[in-house]
Amino acid sequence: MEFDFLHPLSDDIIEHIQSLSSQNLGSKVVLHSKSDFPDINKVQLAIIGVLENRGDSNQINDVDLTAIRKEFYSLYPGNWQASIADLGDIKAGEELSDTYFALKSVVGTLIKKRIVPIIIGGSQDLTYAMYRSYDTLEQMVNLVSIDSKFDLGKENATDMALSYLTRIILEEPNNLFNYSVVGYQTYNNAQEEIDLMEKLFFDGYRLGEVSSNIKVSEPVFRDADIVTLDLTSIQSSSSGNFATFVPNGFNGKEICSLARYSGLSDKLSLFGIFNHNNSKSEAVLIAQILWYFIEGFECRSNEYPFTSKEDYIKYIVPLEMEELVFYKSNKSDRWWIEVPQIINRHTKTEKNSLLPCSYEDYLGAINQEIPERWWKTQRKNII
Repeated sequence: MEFDFLHPLSDDIIEHIQSLSSQNLGSKVVLHSKSDFPDINKVQLAIIGVLENRGDSNQINDVDLTAIRKEFYSLYPGNWQASIADLGDIKAGEELSDTYFALKSVVGTLIKKRIVPIIIGGSQDLTYAMYRSYDTLEQMVNLVSIDSKFDLGKENATDMALSYLTRIILEEPNNLFNYSVVGYQTYNNAQEEIDLMEKLFFDGYRLGEVSSNIKVSEPVFRDADIVTLDLTSIQSSSSGNFATFVPNGFNGKEICSLARYSGLSDKLSLFGIFNHNNSKSEAVLIAQILWYFIEGFECRSNEYPFTSKEDYIKYIVPLEMEELVFYKSNKSDRWWIEVPQIINRHTKTEKNSLLPCSYEDYLGAINQEIPERWWKTQRKNII
């Protein structure tokens, strides 16, 4: 059984949680201990540690998630109703591929049960195994990475952490529909990688663009199936990670906002945090990132896919060559744009699809500007 790959929490963590007040978060979470395993049928969110970093040669220390769990369970929950379980850890297998297989199996089973896994690693190449868990679900996948790099290295690169996306793009079955990077920094990426992102019609949002208006990223997360967070995208002054010094990156408030956007997405079914440097200071921030993700999950409006068009206002914007159709939710004031004549890659049938967008996209359309994400989505479906 897939859950046999999961190892219980250590006695140290269990004892720490038991020493906390009944008001702390630890008392609200069902734990995988040596004597008990959570009832999966009663779980909505599942926290899983993955003690694997061999995919990144720069990671020389073993993965230790103890400080993260102690900090997280010492926090106080919001007015949450979601059932949360900590399923323990997937330990490093004999080979890196063994760890990938275990993670793929566990995540795939949870997603089929409509449980949202929250993965804490480990190196970021674990994203590859998370993506492969969708192989049996027969759906296209939108992957969003909060990262300063594209990770589009050569396919045969020794470091999977620097090239996992290349493997995702090239390997069959190819379930990837769109890839978006939020917070990339140009000087950390080769020009040929930036050009490739454009040729593949993927989305890249520079750090400065997001930091100056963080709301620009919300539609991207609303359209995501998987979100992965590379902790090296956070500036060291906020993360406390001075082992890998990062002078420029997201600050603590910004990264927590992005985590909340991820949790808010009705579509998102998998979230991952990677490249923890085992420091207590960074563990404090990770605990708050987890908190904000769950806060977002609790605030989901469940308005997509649309259940009734009566809950939305339809706006039609005529352009010279196109007619764009927008929908605005009466519940959350969020916007979608209709992408017509989508060709399903499996059935070859045509249908309309709704792409999350912003109010600014609507205003731009009024001024005869076609939204860039709409155009890229159209191009991917025509090819």
